[in-house]
Amino acid sequence: MIGRVFTAIALLLCAACAGAPPPTGAGAGLAPCPDTSNCVSSRESDPKRRVDPLPLQGSAAEGLAAVRRVILALPRSRIAAEGPGFLRAEFRSLIFGFVDDVDVVVDEPAGVIHIRSAARVGQSDLGVNRRRVGEIRDRLAALQSPPADAKR
Repeated sequence: MIGRVFTAIALLLCAACAGAPPPTGAGAGLAPCPDTSNCVSSRESDPKRRVDPLPLQGSAAEGLAAVRRVILALPRSRIAAEGPGFLRAEFRSLIFGFVDDVDVVVDEPAGVIHIRSAARVGQSDLGVNRRRVGEIRDRLAALQSPPADAKR
């Protein structure tokens, strides 16, 4: 009996992890956030879901490469798709393996990189996606800043 309950819970958790990501790409832009509190995006106007875009340093390719390096330095991340001017990364939660998608699209004329971070399933993420974008922003700024010794 306990084995069946455990198996049922495990199957439900696996199904919850398997949601499909929204379409993205340089031409598609960023998908809008759903009407839940588990998504933030630089394309949203609602302050509850809005984050500022990332600054673009250098060309689109250089900016995207820097974001790629930052994302891959974060735990449980992988690049799921990429192309000219965009990339999609997946982050898995430590305990249950829930997947969050981070989509990045370069807007070279505006000098910014738009970003969206969202959980695939559920209603709330307890602020994980907002904190993730903040960490990406901070690490990108540190990567792009000259070392303190170079400022002398």
